[in-house]
Amino acid sequence: MKSVDQTMTLYEKIGGEPAIAKVVDYFYELILADDTVNEFFKNTDMEKQRKHQTKFITFALGGPNQYTGFSMARAHKGMNLQPVHFNAVANHLSQALAHFEVPKPEIDQVITHVASLKDDILYK
Repeated sequence: MKSVDQTMTLYEKIGGEPAIAKVVDYFYELILADDTVNEFFKNTDMEKQRKHQTKFITFALGGPNQYTGFSMARAHKGMNLQPVHFNAVANHLSQALAHFEVPKPEIDQVITHVASLKDDILYK
């Protein structure tokens, strides 16, 4: 394993947008197979959703800002997401990152970042 420069962003450590796109594809495979959360995506253009999510995660992890979507609160308005839904999604993201051999410290950083968005996502 090569040495990781401590000044690298999490986006760079993970492998940039191509790696994030692969994680997002696998993440949505997990999401769509999970009856806890797949109902929220039944009327969603998943190709568009995957591209959008890849750009959002890219930006969230320190990559270039190509995200032009809604704020988290607006994107989740009317969904009334509960902690069980949030936790399922966070767990699937963690699993997807682990599937692509992202080290646990980096996975923990990603999940910590996702957790910081919880107030803008739940109960909307």
